[in-house]
Amino acid sequence: MSARLRHHEGQRPVGSGDLAALRADIAQALRHVAVVRYDAFGDMGGRLSFSAALVDDRGDGLVFSSIHARGESRTYAKGVVGGRSDATLTPEEQQALASARTGQENA
Repeated sequence: MSARLRHHEGQRPVGSGDLAALRADIAQALRHVAVVRYDAFGDMGGRLSFSAALVDDRGDGLVFSSIHARGESRTYAKGVVGGRSDATLTPEEQQALASARTGQENA
């Protein structure tokens, strides 16, 4: 018997209950991701600022942004439930969230 078969010997097959649990876990994973890069200030180039959205199948997750200025950078995080946030989202954050939910990357 090959080593590969011996490794799997005695393991039980995956049942339908196991598959349902796996599907539920996957649905809650933050697997929809999009990033939008941009220039936060007109006098700076390089698109060093960004907004990123990470959400699950229900649209729950977070949006975070890093705003790069000449002398400093600031990072902000906002929670998202059902594709909406209690905090006001910037246009770039809205774009990242929409792209994550539709599966379109906008780097």
